[in-house]
Amino acid sequence: MERAEKRELVASLQSALSGAGSIVLAQNTGLTVAHLETLRRDIKAAGGQVKIAKNRLAKLALKETDNADMSALLTGPIVIAYAADPMTAPKIAAKFAEKNAKYVVLGGAMGKTALDANNVKALATMPSLDELRATLAGMLKQPATRIASVVVAPAGGIARLLAAHAEKSSEAA
Repeated sequence: MERAEKRELVASLQSALSGAGSIVLAQNTGLTVAHLETLRRDIKAAGGQVKIAKNRLAKLALKETDNADMSALLTGPIVIAYAADPMTAPKIAAKFAEKNAKYVVLGGAMGKTALDANNVKALATMPSLDELRATLAGMLKQPATRIASVVVAPAGGIARLLAAHAEKSSEAA
């Protein structure tokens, strides 16, 4: 690979990683091309990307981003998975690691926060941003429903009382 090609690769990797919400680094010793294509397809379907680059070039690209320093993890054959949504890459990488023993999650970063393998697995178990929004909307809607039922309840009680009184009056007459 010529110097110009290396510079171009570093620049493209740098621009991709600087816009990532989360980055997951994993060791891929012994994975077949078919397994890697499955991983690529899964992450791409969720809005992320998978890159395999020389560690030295990846270190250069990461150095110029605002992400946490992950250079210690860049040893041996590494797969870099990243996505704009902070939950996408950890979820898919952890799910893929469960199915493939040769794919070992080493760690990653979420912005300036460095993540070890346990942190990545913890992120993978958290609900997505859309799920959290739906839960929050449900929690906000629930008290309003209760308030409405409490406000309407006295009027319903008065209406039932008047109906009972009117029924009693008609029976007496």
